[in-house]
Amino acid sequence: MIILCVRWYFSYKLSFRDLVEMMGERGLRLSHTTIMRWVQRYAPEFEKRWTRFACKGGPSWRVDETYLKVRGKWVYLYRAVDRDGNTIYFRLSPTRDVAAAKAFFRKALRTQQRAPVSITLDGYAASRRAVRKMAGEDEAWKHTKLRSSKYLNNLIEQDHRGIESTTGPMLGFKNSDCASTTIAGIELLRRIRKGQFALGRLYLKNQTAPAIWNAVLAA
Repeated sequence: MIILCVRWYFSYKLSFRDLVEMMGERGLRLSHTTIMRWVQRYAPEFEKRWTRFACKGGPSWRVDETYLKVRGKWVYLYRAVDRDGNTIYFRLSPTRDVAAAKAFFRKALRTQQRAPVSITLDGYAASRRAVRKMAGEDEAWKHTKLRSSKYLNNLIEQDHRGIESTTGPMLGFKNSDCASTTIAGIELLRRIRKGQFALGRLYLKNQTAPAIWNAVLAA
């Protein structure tokens, strides 16, 4: 039941109280704070278990930022996808500047274990300066091509909508840790839907979502 509540919360446009009502129809009495604690407690573990089966993204990245509210203030969500729309990485930041962009690129490189062949950005100067500075700090970035294209970046702007629509009913976050955990969970479910995990060795063909989750978490 915990897996079901957390999975639904990250997958659909639901609030904690929506889930309380849905579980009540199944005969399970819960408070919204219980589900909230489940989300914060188990989401990092779910991400850790699924990451063991993660596939690398493509070499051509589209990078952009969108916005979320934390404690009533707008913060920035840096995101990158490859040319096929697969999620590369994401990072929540209170600022939108060179330092924030560099921190995003460093962690993206760590997760992918290789620098991209090309990065497509919007016209924001700080992100462009960050990529140039990365090339001077790390050999891995020296051959990365930097380009600007509003047309090509439409792909990631459209991908932002899935995050924005899911977080809408959540009505903001109380703190940055809660926001980061929740965003990681939403991104995990989106990556699963995009097929970014190689589960062949688990022999899960034609299995239902609960069966797949149970197998991944037990592996």
